[in-house]
This record gives sequence, C-alpha cells and structure tokens, in this order.
Amino acid sequence: MTLRIGVIGTGMIGQQHVERLHGLVPGATVTAITDHNETLAKEVASRYDGITVHPDGHSVINADDVDAIVVTSWGPTHEEFVLASIAAGKHVFCEKPLATTAEATLRIIEAEVAHGSRLVQVGYMRRYDAAYREMKATIASGVIGAPLVFMSGHRNPDVPAIYTREMAIVDTAVHDFDVARWLLDAEITGIRVIAPRSNRHGLDREGGDDLQDPLLMTVETSTGAIIHVETSVNIRYGYDIRGEVIGEDGTVALADRGLTAVRANGAVSVQVPGDFQARFRSAFDTEFTEWVAQVSSGEPLTGPSSWDGYAATAVCAAGVQALQTGERVGVDLVEKPALYA
Repeated sequence: MTLRIGVIGTGMIGQQHVERLHGLVPGATVTAITDHNETLAKEVASRYDGITVHPDGHSVINADDVDAIVVTSWGPTHEEFVLASIAAGKHVFCEKPLATTAEATLRIIEAEVAHGSRLVQVGYMRRYDAAYREMKATIASGVIGAPLVFMSGHRNPDVPAIYTREMAIVDTAVHDFDVARWLLDAEITGIRVIAPRSNRHGLDREGGDDLQDPLLMTVETSTGAIIHVETSVNIRYGYDIRGEVIGEDGTVALADRGLTAVRANGAVSVQVPGDFQARFRSAFDTEFTEWVAQVSSGEPLTGPSSWDGYAATAVCAAGVQALQTGERVGVDLVEKPALYA
C-alpha cells in the first residue's frame, strides 16, 4: 500500500518534505498540495508527476485521493488545518508549532481525545537524530546515573530581518525544550531568561529591530533536574547544536558533527554545518519514514504528540513572559489525558 499524502504549504520546508515524501520515503507519495501563493504551488507540482494543486487546505484534507496530511503552512493556520484533519479522521503531521497558543493546542487535544485515538504528530525532528537517540539510550541504561543537568546550545550563523527577540524562544529554543522533556522524561515547571551583552551582529540590522542575542534560559523540571539553554542566533561560524547531560556518575554529550577531522597548520578542525537542513537532514528522513510506516500499518503513533505540542507551546509562552518581565515564570500544565500516557 502507498500512503497518499496531501501537503498544505509549499514554502521552503514544505518543498523539502514534498521532495522527501515523493522520492525518498518508502511507501509514500504526494498527491495533493496547496499554498496561499497559487503560482508557487503550481511550480512545485510541476516538478513531479501525479500532484494536483488545490485551492485551499480544506480541499486537500477532504480529497478522496489523500490518506494523510502534512501541514507546513504559516503557524497561525495550523490549528485550523489540524482540527479539520481530525474531523475528517485523517492522520496529520504538523510542523511546529502545533498551534500558536496553549489554548489552541488544548482545543486540538480535546478534539483528538474525543476521536479516541492519536491522529496527530508534531515535527520535533531532534527526537529522530541518531546522536540524540544515542544520548537517550545512554541515559536509560543508567551508566551516568540520574540526570541532574542538561546543557543545550542552539547556535545559528545569522537570522533574517523579520526575526525578533521572542522568536529566539518560540522558534529556536522550542526545539531545546522539547528534546529536553524527551531526554529527561520530565515536564518543565518554570523558566528564567537572562540577556547578556548583545552580540554586535544582532544590533542595527538592516530592515530589522535590534535583538537581545544571545539569550540564556534556566529551566526547572518536575524531576528536579535543571536545563540550561543558550540561543545564539548571530554567531557567524555555523549552525552548531550542543548538548550534554550531567548525571550522578558521568556525562553524555553530542559529538562534533563533522565527517572528517582535518589536521593541518598545527591544528585539528572539524567542519561545522551551515544550517539546520545540513545538520538534521537524516533526522527528517527518519522522522517521515517512521511516521509513514506507522500510519500505513495502523500501528499506534510513537512520535511527538499533541500533548508534546501543547507542553512546548506552554513553555514558550512562559519564556516570552520571563524575557519581557525579567522574572521567573511558572509553567502550569493541565492534567495529562490518558490518551497520551
């Protein structure tokens, strides 16, 4: 059986997923796409055989030749299309954010619980990265003892003019929050945000506001472990994801990502990825391969759930408040439904 997929949103990440699903992931094909820019959608469809361009997301969701949905449209539209997919009884993969507010994510949870089984998966691809999976396996083995501290660094060479200081939390650190919850098997209960002296590259940006960059976040968890998140989004040297868990008996850390180490001129160097696509391409491939296999076989979904989308959105909201006020802000989640146990 080939899973027929409709993609809502054909921007950069949408185009990458169309290519991935149409030519790389076993048992998948894209049959329908849409975008608010119809010309762009038609251009993307012209690259492949068998893809129909639809006028809107609801047309894609309700198409007879679409078995499952991928939502990669503008964030504020996600709630609408995810809820419509649930109402149609179709599995839906939604890139982050699941929705732009915690209240909206709770409406999705309510609809999915009423449906009676999981239909939603959220695109937190770090859970599918081989290095992060090895970190989680190491923690589970007990070799480093109970986790006490997780230090996570998220560094970009630069960001566009539309990027704001709040986006360092809701668009960037959100991945650190999710992977921390997953690695530590803990919920986040509070957050503080500190802004040191700003990187000069974030100041006086042409066409954009000045940034508070980098940001340092101290995050409390339900198990008592502490998470330290650093976001540096104008650091120039490359796209660099750092991570180390400090346990009672040892540590486990992400290794450098270079495929080779060069020894020359009295130094050893490892290439740093240029962007998230280079760093996490394999994780995206694995993410969709596993999702397609589970949806096609009828197996229960094991990837990031609506609950994970809700928890991450709630933490981001608290983080933005902490950034704006300079105070610690608590994260109070609703009771977790049994569907996500």
